Amino acid sequence: MKQTNYTGPFLVMVVLMALVGFLTVLNQQFQIPLQAAYLSEAGDMKNTLTTLLTFSFFLAYFVMGTPSGKMVENKGYRTTLVIALMILVLGLGIFELSAWQFEAMPGSVVAVGGATIPVAYFIFLLGSFVVGTSMTFLQVVVNPYIVACNVKGTSDVQRQSIAGAANSTMTTIAPLFVTYIIFSGQNMDSIKIGSLYIPFAVLMVVVAGLAFALTKIHLPEIAETTVNKDEKLERSIWSFSHLRLGVLAIFFYVGVEVAIGANINLYANSLGGSFAENAAKMASLYWGGMLAGRLLGSFISNISARTQLTVTSIASAILVTVAMIMQNPWALVLVGLFHSIMWPAIFSMAVKGLGKYTAKGSGALMLGVVGGAVLPFVQGISADIMGWDWTWSIVIVSELYLLYYALSGCKYCEKE
Repeated sequence: MKQTNYTGPFLVMVVLMALVGFLTVLNQQFQIPLQAAYLSEAGDMKNTLTTLLTFSFFLAYFVMGTPSGKMVENKGYRTTLVIALMILVLGLGIFELSAWQFEAMPGSVVAVGGATIPVAYFIFLLGSFVVGTSMTFLQVVVNPYIVACNVKGTSDVQRQSIAGAANSTMTTIAPLFVTYIIFSGQNMDSIKIGSLYIPFAVLMVVVAGLAFALTKIHLPEIAETTVNKDEKLERSIWSFSHLRLGVLAIFFYVGVEVAIGANINLYANSLGGSFAENAAKMASLYWGGMLAGRLLGSFISNISARTQLTVTSIASAILVTVAMIMQNPWALVLVGLFHSIMWPAIFSMAVKGLGKYTAKGSGALMLGVVGGAVLPFVQGISADIMGWDWTWSIVIVSELYLLYYALSGCKYCEKE
């Protein structure tokens, strides 16, 4: 029997993983422009409403996780990817609609408490949720496909490292794209939201072209990567304590990763001076640290996942504490280097010993991604109440939970 060549499909997945990284951070980096353009009269709710953008995006992972999995089962990999990309085109189109509505109907507002909020803001939130939905559908295919497709001369870890590097490269570029391409030369206090028309129109054409190309590419299914409908499992996946605690670990990890990546620029902007001037650079360097860490991660595969998570959670907690006490967001930039290898460490420990329950356990872990919606939003609410400085204690507590999981919670017991 002729062996299937997965090199082409793997490269497609790498491109899609890069797209996921780019759009995820692009959405986050719209927080300051969104705040400047839409929320100038939001009063004490400004930070809460700003971080609601990230909340809307990551909420899609929780809401659409199950439907996306079912689509893979019913429609297969390629059809799911094409649909995901068309959803992305729709989401980008909704962003364009938001900008048009704001400029064409400036008097269209909604009063919430003491705040006056343009209708365009809510349209933008809808666009964020739709783009997040697209990312959910993409990831439900890309992640398991990269692990399972057997490209000659590579291991699953190497393939994940390559895809992770592509993802991190684009997360590093995205903040600079927003600042210097979309809103080039504009003062953040007088943002013209219509500046996104041309860049987003170009993105829509590129994504639509990619979707069309996928209809012409042979993307083979991979045996034993979809659910066996006839298989009956004797116990619930939630009966495994290390998996339950692992879902919480993913929740806190994604939450703090996004909280720093999305809110470091808001924090820097609130401090003013040179911090505000370098806000976009800080975000880019944070994601750049994630890239560097993932590239280095392939060289520490002989170090146990527990040790990796223990060291990185301690280092991250110390750096965030320094940033909070000294009111210096540059310390947060360094956290990206340590956050970079947390996901694979947590994931591997959480599914250890699950055997035939591994597939469902992996799906359960994806529920934890909603932490990317919750923690940055809670931090935004807290910032409106007490300012940004002490909100970083939320991140510190989360890092300490990750330390607990590394030291104790991840322990697998055969008698569970």
